[in-house]
Amino acid sequence: MTTEPAAGAATAGDSEWLTELASALDITDVSPADRIALLKVARQVAHGVCRPAAPLTTYLLGVAVGRGADVQTAATAASRLVAGRPSSTGAEPGR
Repeated sequence: MTTEPAAGAATAGDSEWLTELASALDITDVSPADRIALLKVARQVAHGVCRPAAPLTTYLLGVAVGRGADVQTAATAASRLVAGRPSSTGAEPGR
């Protein structure tokens, strides 16, 4: 029996990949708290909106951060939007 990491927690593989990618993109300031916040939002969106929206959401959060927004503030705004939506059946938009 395997156990899954806590919601929003990065696994060793995730952490290794994110460190490698950040280095390749010349990003040096990705904190563990930011990683957890982004994973939490992606999970909320995947389950509360639809799965394909999760990576697109994290992309848009990245754009916002690139334009000067704080990661935690942007993640909180996205989480609030998801929480304010009616429950989703998980169906993709247009289906």
